[in-house]
Amino acid sequence: ENKPQKLLDFVYSGAVFTFGKSKFADNIPSKFWLKNDVPLKIACGDEHTALLTENGKLFMFGSNNWGQLGLGSKLTVNKPTCVKALKSEKVQLVACGRNHTLICTAQGKVYASGGNSEGQLGLGDCDERTAFCRVDFFNSHGPIKMLAAGSNTSAALTASGRLFMWGDNTEGQIGLGKESQVSSPQEVSVGRPVSWVSCGYYHSALVTADGALFTFGEWDSGKLGLGTDQLPGHRVPQLVKSIKHRVKQVACGGGHTVALTEDDIYTFGLGQFGQLGHGTFIFESRLPRPVEHFKKGRVRQVSCGENHTAVITDGGLLYTFGDGRHGKLCLGEENFTNQFKPTLCPRFLKYNVKSVGVSSSFHLFICQNIN
Repeated sequence: ENKPQKLLDFVYSGAVFTFGKSKFADNIPSKFWLKNDVPLKIACGDEHTALLTENGKLFMFGSNNWGQLGLGSKLTVNKPTCVKALKSEKVQLVACGRNHTLICTAQGKVYASGGNSEGQLGLGDCDERTAFCRVDFFNSHGPIKMLAAGSNTSAALTASGRLFMWGDNTEGQIGLGKESQVSSPQEVSVGRPVSWVSCGYYHSALVTADGALFTFGEWDSGKLGLGTDQLPGHRVPQLVKSIKHRVKQVACGGGHTVALTEDDIYTFGLGQFGQLGHGTFIFESRLPRPVEHFKKGRVRQVSCGENHTAVITDGGLLYTFGDGRHGKLCLGEENFTNQFKPTLCPRFLKYNVKSVGVSSSFHLFICQNIN
């Protein structure tokens, strides 16, 4: 297994920290600043990173074999580079898949760039793009409030709660039943407004405005959290019945899923690296199980990498657990061991971790100094 394991990009007071295996700084933990601007949001694909600033500028760096940086070429870029073609627009949302990138501007325009073998750019064909191309489908669907991307999948959620997905559906991971792939956005409906969406490697999840969790896609190892009787319907969204409380957020990793309710975190699926956070003897959980470490109601955000999980508390503390290779759990340059329970990252005790970005492969955090 040699999937890239770059992990954590941190931002505080304008500095971005990188950890794990990345194109930046030869895989050594590092940091950089942007001149005259403050990083606001970050998203990561397998080997590329997108960075949004307070001024609405989009910076890209990393691998570019499919044109996923949107810079008009396929050259690898090791330093954050502004996408000048979008300078006239303020970029507000970004999501990175395995080898593609989605963005949305303040005017509600959606653009896509990169790999497109399964139609994941939403442009009606399967030809890759090296520059950002507008997804005209969204010209008439109102404001977009969230974007998500998986291996070869994409999702956009409108402010009114309508969910659209496109790309690879070989496992049912865009929830469109028997279709194998679609190259234009299609609505995925569960009969009520949607408030959150996450795309994992080969499965996806959504949360409705009234707090119900639905999962769909690849069903092995329990990562959908469904009863045995529900598994035949895995190619369309199925209600996760065993979580009785309102779900606020969901994050999908490679083989596991994390759901956040008002009081608790639930994890389910594969846990062989510790990514479920239930201790050393639980390598798989087919139904959602609460992570016991955290006090009720204290978790603010959850995020998944391929085989690891990160949690931010309401006090701005960062915890990680799961696959520790390459130092991506941010537990020190010598600590590459797997963590089977949530582990506090001591390096960031002096910062307030503000928010976490989610992608199919990695996760990252926006921090501020504690004054």
